[in-house]
Amino acid sequence: MKGFVYILKNELGRYYVGSTSNLERRLHQHKSGTTHSTKRMGSMELVFSQEYETIKLARQIEFKLKRLKRKDFIEKIIKEGYIKIKL
Repeated sequence: MKGFVYILKNELGRYYVGSTSNLERRLHQHKSGTTHSTKRMGSMELVFSQEYETIKLARQIEFKLKRLKRKDFIEKIIKEGYIKIKL
């Protein structure tokens, strides 16, 4: 099953990194306010997504990005249009 890593951004410039096997469904959940992790962040916009061969790989990349917690690294990914990270 394919997986996606995605980045959302709110009006205050805060980022949220997530992964999913169904990007369209997950974005709908974020926008409808049914996702606990982003409910309090307000309106979120998709600013980046990258597809992976498996959801397992996407989750590993998501975990690594979340551990970095660096806004400049997230912004570099968005600007360059792809994630290049070693597991």
